[in-house]
Amino acid sequence: MTEHYFTNRPSAKHQPHEFTAELRGRVYLFRTDAGVFSRDDIDLGSRILIDSLLCQPGDVALDLGCGYGPIGMAAATLVGPEGQVYMVDVNERAVELARKNLSQNAIKNAQVLVSDGLEAVANLKFDWVLSNPPIRAGKGVFYPLLTEAYKALNPGGCLLVVIRTKQGAKSLENYLRELAGNCETIQKKAGFRVLKCCKQL
Repeated sequence: MTEHYFTNRPSAKHQPHEFTAELRGRVYLFRTDAGVFSRDDIDLGSRILIDSLLCQPGDVALDLGCGYGPIGMAAATLVGPEGQVYMVDVNERAVELARKNLSQNAIKNAQVLVSDGLEAVANLKFDWVLSNPPIRAGKGVFYPLLTEAYKALNPGGCLLVVIRTKQGAKSLENYLRELAGNCETIQKKAGFRVLKCCKQL
């Protein structure tokens, strides 16, 4: 069986790679490697989610399944120095890369933690939880993750998730609506949807 990028310690031989990408008007430098999701460039789903971010200065956000960090880094720029972003991933190689990427892009209002789900941030509450979830892991893995994420929201806080329309967007939307009492598609683009569900005040 092929090893997935959501493996705790990828055994894939290192293949370091570096590229720049413009996200929300800022150019970032990324270091990536084999054994992490979308090594060669930022995947389209993550780009669409980043373009849909609604974070405001001062917000506290969580990037759930951060990989090498593009979503969390863009969010950190949006929430500004008075805000804070936490980035978590089960993949230790991805976490190490995300830390390097924060450092080389001089982002000081974000931190990255190795975490199985929200374990490492269990005592925190968030205004936003952002995720490009590991669809290939199956509903049995990522549905409970999103339930956990929803529970960690502040009242009025929102979960923002990107998913391919053909990979179960409609059933995920129904699941989140049942969980939160609300769920809307805020973006449809190139075969992806960005779903937003918020915790009632």
